[in-house]
Amino acid sequence: MKTQLIAMSIFAAFLFISCNSETTSEGVSQKMETLSNKAKAVAVLNSLETGDQTAVSYINPQKYIQHNLAVGDGLAGFGEVLKQKPEGGFKAKVIRAFEDGDYVFTHTEYDFFGPKIGFDVFRFENGLIVEHWDNLINVQPANPSGRTQTDGPTESKDLDKTVANKALVEAFVMDVLVNGKGEKITEYLSTEMYHQHNPAVADGLDGLGAALKYFADNGLVMEYHKVHKVLGEGNFVLTMSEGKFGQGDHTAFYDLFRVEAGKIVEHWDVIETIPPKSEWKNDNGKF
Repeated sequence: MKTQLIAMSIFAAFLFISCNSETTSEGVSQKMETLSNKAKAVAVLNSLETGDQTAVSYINPQKYIQHNLAVGDGLAGFGEVLKQKPEGGFKAKVIRAFEDGDYVFTHTEYDFFGPKIGFDVFRFENGLIVEHWDNLINVQPANPSGRTQTDGPTESKDLDKTVANKALVEAFVMDVLVNGKGEKITEYLSTEMYHQHNPAVADGLDGLGAALKYFADNGLVMEYHKVHKVLGEGNFVLTMSEGKFGQGDHTAFYDLFRVEAGKIVEHWDVIETIPPKSEWKNDNGKF
């Protein structure tokens, strides 16, 4: 249980604190009207470190659906998180943030009982956060190509190609990762440049092939069974998928792709084991 609490979303802990603060001033209301949902989500995460209470007003205290399975639903479940808060508090540095309709997805470096990397997804209604998903992993050394889990481009472009890029990435995940059509991989991934940020995989198609061969040779699995969400802004696309990994553990795959000229050229990911249902703290499911 302690391990699960350590792996909890920092956002959950902050939200519990936030719901008890006074945030109804006219100035805050005016600021809310001028900020995008993306800016609100980033402000909430950054305030973990800065203590800025303005961000409290960006969360709906009456409706909050939690998909971190180690945290109880709504606000009542967050008290247990606070009991585990370290003396030095929490830290968060948002590396990337993107907006797709009512959704915002972020790529963040945390210090939460040790350095971690996470993807957070927020859903908004009427300008307020009402739902949250996340995937977290410990920070690991640079991969064989010297890339870290978060470095690389951070700003989106080609906003007019968002729909096409989302379709490309979804087709790649479905064809190659879900349905195992490895022969189609070059239809989606660039053969000239493919930068990899998974800690265990080198750049290029050769690096990906070597990783897949290692799994096969050692009786390990990496199976994608279902794609739950595809979110995008311009040339960045995030997929949230479910499957099995390693020894066959039930797993959530969060994959962030960067697209250039109709091909996938860069990839970041966070892979997290889904606990058995007997250990869930809410009934909303991981996805």
